[in-house]
Amino acid sequence: MCSLCGSDVVHGGDEETTSLFNRRQTLDMLAAGGLAALGSWLGGFNSAAHAADDDVVRIGYLPITDATALLVAHAKGFFKDEGLTAERPTLIRGWSPLVEAFAAGKFNLVHLLKPIPVWMRYNNNFPVKIMAWAHTNGSGVVVGKDTGVKSFSDLGGKQIAVPFWYSMHNIVLQYALRKSGITPVIRAQGEPLAANECNLQVMAPPDMPAGLAAKKIDGYIVAEPFNAMGEIKAGGRMLRFTGDIWKNHPCCVLCMHEEVITKKAEWTQKVMNALVRAEIYASANKAEVAKLLSKDGEGYLPLPAPVIERAMTYYDSGAYGEAGAIHHPDWKIGRIDFQPWPYPSATKLIVGAMNETVVGGDATFLKKLDPEFVAKDLVNYEFVRNAMLKHPEWKKDPSVNPSDPFNRTEVLAL
Repeated sequence: MCSLCGSDVVHGGDEETTSLFNRRQTLDMLAAGGLAALGSWLGGFNSAAHAADDDVVRIGYLPITDATALLVAHAKGFFKDEGLTAERPTLIRGWSPLVEAFAAGKFNLVHLLKPIPVWMRYNNNFPVKIMAWAHTNGSGVVVGKDTGVKSFSDLGGKQIAVPFWYSMHNIVLQYALRKSGITPVIRAQGEPLAANECNLQVMAPPDMPAGLAAKKIDGYIVAEPFNAMGEIKAGGRMLRFTGDIWKNHPCCVLCMHEEVITKKAEWTQKVMNALVRAEIYASANKAEVAKLLSKDGEGYLPLPAPVIERAMTYYDSGAYGEAGAIHHPDWKIGRIDFQPWPYPSATKLIVGAMNETVVGGDATFLKKLDPEFVAKDLVNYEFVRNAMLKHPEWKKDPSVNPSDPFNRTEVLAL
């Protein structure tokens, strides 16, 4: 039972799935170093991960708003409208068990932090494909109100949690730290830190607000709704929204196994049609979707509606501007936005940035990656483009340039 939200946030789906996760102690792996701890094991599923040879849509997700497209497509019957059968999505507590289940073929559709598929495909030869972006923005840095932290330059000597080494959160956080004269490091708990060093640790997203409230960490960077939860229940304040550092950045992406999209092209297109439609719907109906996803609605996310609604809609440039969490109100972004097109420019930026980001485990494979190649090889553009042409309302998103909707220039500014 979560002491903050009053709900059991450790939802693992059916008994088989829960048993698998407990047996492999994947949360311990995550704490010890995230994906790096899964490396040698993951490769063993390359031939086994056929990701459900039947035509049932099987979804795995974390209890974060990044999963909105998957959940809305199920809740609103968009899969059914495409003639597909979809099981109720299975809530998984951490990234390591979700990766494990996807690799094992338990799920044929998941959302993953965008750097995770880079690691899976090029470090472990796992044939994952990015099919679309799940959303844009939607994350932030929360610090304890009593830590004295007013800016990133105040994070020297502090303990900050990230959801995964291979995450947009780790990339954006370390960019901001370096720009502020702070050196990100990975040290064992209790090891001394220099005044200009910030120690990073991996923590499962649902654990972050409780960790902050218990003063086990000084702050964290994570997806919603756990920033809103930190503000409301854990004595936290928003230090900065990540979308205010990297304008309309991707975070989670929608992923499938390459064999599935090759063998089942018609099925794949129907899935993508439903997901693009779901993102368009979520973008236009954020408050309604927040209630739908909450435990007061359909219960996909184990938090009350006011928390989810804050996480999806509250982005007051006055209040947050005065507090320093928003520096670029002229960017006119939302707290979370939904735009499915996987811009190649962002993939290239990520591959380059990962080489500058401190992670646990061996990351030498990154030095061999060519950003141009990864942008073409990792992402499948065909199905999402077809779906977006079928549902052209996505062009109404203010982040999209109507004269050149499939290209953009990346903007980073601290």
